[in-house]
Parts: sequence; structure tokens; C-alpha cells
Amino acid sequence: MLSIFIPKESVESEQRVAATPETVKRYVKAGLQIAVEAGAGSGANISDEAYQNVGATITPQAEKGWSEADIVLKVAPPVTRVASQASEAALLKPDSVLIGFLAPYQNLDLARTLIANRVSAFAVELIPRITRAQSMDALSSQANIAGYKAVVLAASRLAKYFPQLMTAAGTVKPARVVVMGAGVAGLQAVATARRLGAVVEVSDIRPEVKEQVQSLGGKFIDLPVQESGSGEGGYAKEVSREFLQKQQETIANRVALADVVITTALVPGKKAPTLITEAMVKRMRSGSIIVDLAVEQGGNCELSKVDQEVVEHNVRIMGYSNLPSTLAEDASHLYARNLAAFVELLIKDGRLVVDLEDDVVRGSLLTHQGAAHHAPTAERLKGEQS
Repeated sequence: MLSIFIPKESVESEQRVAATPETVKRYVKAGLQIAVEAGAGSGANISDEAYQNVGATITPQAEKGWSEADIVLKVAPPVTRVASQASEAALLKPDSVLIGFLAPYQNLDLARTLIANRVSAFAVELIPRITRAQSMDALSSQANIAGYKAVVLAASRLAKYFPQLMTAAGTVKPARVVVMGAGVAGLQAVATARRLGAVVEVSDIRPEVKEQVQSLGGKFIDLPVQESGSGEGGYAKEVSREFLQKQQETIANRVALADVVITTALVPGKKAPTLITEAMVKRMRSGSIIVDLAVEQGGNCELSKVDQEVVEHNVRIMGYSNLPSTLAEDASHLYARNLAAFVELLIKDGRLVVDLEDDVVRGSLLTHQGAAHHAPTAERLKGEQS
């Protein structure tokens, strides 16, 4: 019988969990044996008893769970556990499967360990954005949460209302919000800010998202340069320096008038583009707020700092890298469903099968049979050896 292990996330700031009682029940029904590390769901308000009630075994021995499981489901990339000094990835048995956010463009040490152990590792952020993979799209499910929380954070710290109010003492004007990047996080930020009554403007290098922005009540900021930033699979691609400069010039006046700016622009495998310079921050209203959702990849704002709130030129800049973890309960439920849909692709008649003919399996595979399967990772490893 195939076994799945659900560890407790080792990074203190990570409160999500990779399986919930709902998905454990699905796994058990499919004939899989489930082990959950004690306390794995505590950050998401899920008790050990809740897992036991649907057929999971609770284990206090994390190292045993890692070393014996056929499949390990994670949220954040494996790390070295401080208590035992044991590398989680090094504990995985040969030919086992690891599924989670694995930071494929940033974590060569992890790739080396997985290759050495002949682990078939799937990075969920590489899952192709195609119709049949929508139920597995963890990147989108978590970005949706980040976009929502970014607006809530900004609204909680802004020293004024979001909506327009008509009062006996006079009219209160609505807050002005600028959203940079109309991907999943950006569109959710638009929807949330509009629900709170703000006036919202949106900038994006992909002209085809204009209709989506307008459908949510936002105003799309048209860019003057005829260059598309549309990449493969619905992602943005890196654009020319001239295009980026023109984008900054176009949105500078909007940013100067904004009460809140939320930046979400990312390019897979690249440093996040700088959209807000220090000069632009200097022009912003005193007391305004920037929430930089791209901070982990270098940030869209020149002054952002990872996991910090800083005040520069009387502007508060929030650079939190893991907002989904702050809504761990719902984030875990969505993420666990994404993983359950993906695991179902790998189980054929009770056996673990890595089908390289399947677009979703092939596209998300980081390492397999002692080699890097993800082309950019393979190239970087090869470059280090030459």
C-alpha cells in the first residue's frame, strides 16, 4: 500500500499544512496510507484528532515519516531541522515523490540533494496554467489569498476611509488605489479594493487583461509603447528596458496621487521588475501605503525590505513575503485540494506512476531518476560544473 506523509512545516512563519481532513479522507478512500506529523495542522486550526477521525496515523517521529513515505506533501521547500540538524530532503528514500513549493529557480542545493537521492520532485509553481490543471493550480489559489490580504492590510493601516461617504459633516472622498500587475493576485486586489469602495486603477504589461480589469470595476492604465509582456502559460515575460522606463513614466503621476499602491508583478525565474523608484516614492502623498507582493523576488518597489514594514519619505512600505500563511486555515484547505488533484494524476491502479507523456506531470517535474528534469535547473547545475 502506498504511503503519504504530511510533515509539520519547519519554518516558524509557515502556518499552512499540505493536507486537511477533507483531503486525507480522499486519500484513504483511494487506498493510501496516511501519516501526519503531530501538530502539523495546528497553525491552520486543525487538530491531530481531526486527522485521526478520517483514518490518518499521527506520528511524533518526523524523521521516520520522511524516510518511510512513498509520497511527501509539503508547503514550503524542505529545510534542515534545527533540533536534529537533519536535512529533510536527505531523509527521503530513493524513488520516492516530493510535492510542494520548491523554489526551483532559487534552490540549487535542494535540487542536488533530490538528485542524489533519486527523488521525483514536483514543484507546484511549475504546474502549467492549462484548463485541465486548474484544480491543481496552487500558485493561483495562494496568490488569490495574497491579493485579498494585501488590500485588507493596507485598509487597516491607512488613516482614511476606503469608500466615499456622504455625512452631515460633509463628503469623504474615496481612497485611490493603484494595482500593478493584473495576474491572479492583482485581480483579487482590484476586486477587494472595489468592494471596499475605493477608486482603482491598474497597470499591466499584458494588454489582454484590460477587459478583466474593467469587468471588476477597475480602470486600466494604457501604456504608450507597443510591446506586449505576455509570456507562455498566462505568465508575464521580461520586457525591454525602454518599455519598463515608459511604464514607470506613465504610472508615476497615478502613483503620486494614490493612497495605496499594491504591486504584484513577477516574471518566472527572473528578478521582479522595479516599477516604483525612490523618486516616485518621494512624490507620493504623506501617509500613503505600498504593499509589495513581489518582495521575495527582489521587489517591485526599490525601497521594499523582505518581511518588514518600513517608512520612507512618509510612505509606509509593506514587504511581507508570505501573506497566504496569515490566512492559514483557508489557504490550507485550498492548497490541500490542489495537491489532492495532483496526486490523483500519479496514482494508477494503486501504483505510483510518473507519466512523462502527461503535460502536467512533465511540466512540473523538477528532478527525476537522479537528474534535473527542469531545464533551467539542469542548465544552472551544468554551468556550475563547467
